[in-house]
Amino acid sequence: MSTPSHFPHATPETFWAAINELTVKFAETDKQMEKTDKRMKELQKLVGGWAHNHGSFAEEYFFNSFEEEQQNFFGEHFNKIRKNVKYVGEKLEDEYDIVMYNNISVAITEVKYKAHANDIPIVLKKAETFRTLSPDYKDYKIYLGLASMSFYPELEQECINQGIAVIKQVGDTVVIIDEYLKVF
Repeated sequence: MSTPSHFPHATPETFWAAINELTVKFAETDKQMEKTDKRMKELQKLVGGWAHNHGSFAEEYFFNSFEEEQQNFFGEHFNKIRKNVKYVGEKLEDEYDIVMYNNISVAITEVKYKAHANDIPIVLKKAETFRTLSPDYKDYKIYLGLASMSFYPELEQECINQGIAVIKQVGDTVVIIDEYLKVF
């Protein structure tokens, strides 16, 4: 075997020894990358589990608060409350964290452990999908709420501007800001 022309001072033996050494190093690097990938996947799973646990905690907290106080929310009395309500249609499906019902209204509350501005379009879409997926309630008034363990002032104001109730934890109490609530 000859030595490639861009290695003029290498003998064929040293050239191929260097190639073999590089091949071994690449194999070692590949093994290390596989280990790193595996660790990253485990970490992603762990972080995802934490996020899910936080979300489940917030949902349970607000659901229990509403259930205990099952009376006047959004200016109306609601006599039925459900959590994690899922509707599936032919081309559409949606899940609603907390839904309260009475004979003329439905209150849909999206729950987040820590709410963000990008949650507002999700909440607004809930009224539309609910009407489509549950035609029995098509003539009902629909109220929307965003519940979170943590709100920042700008988000709270944007919810108010959009007619969405702000439902938040303040100490040991659930505070509902709904004086600017819209019917959807």
